[in-house]
Amino acid sequence: MEDDLADLFLRASKRIRHHQVGMLAPLGLTPSQARALRTLVDAGEPLRMVDLAENLGIVPRSVTTLVDALEESGLVTRAPDPSSRRSLLVRPTGEGRAVRERMAGMRREAAREVLSPLSDEQRETLRDLLTVIDRAAG
Repeated sequence: MEDDLADLFLRASKRIRHHQVGMLAPLGLTPSQARALRTLVDAGEPLRMVDLAENLGIVPRSVTTLVDALEESGLVTRAPDPSSRRSLLVRPTGEGRAVRERMAGMRREAAREVLSPLSDEQRETLRDLLTVIDRAAG
């Protein structure tokens, strides 16, 4: 039963991710780049590269590649951190914020598509259950 539940959960997650990948392609973003941009916009303030890496759960050198690509696309900028010479602050541009809004809509649409077989009541129950799991994880 638990194995079956885990497999079903993973397959549903993969379907949502697959839809998102397809929707991100026209924006020229990978899922990792989209996640980094989402984290930067949602932070509400510039983040040091090391803090961005920590928020994403990746090593600092990996975040450099992500930020390079986002900067090249005009979605973020980097500037020295005035409080620390060794640190760079990353902030989204206006275009980065606009792309983040488009991504949010795409993400909702991907989830809506995958969850369409569920009734409104079933979706609400699923939301409640996933919230319990999320809160338990801290």
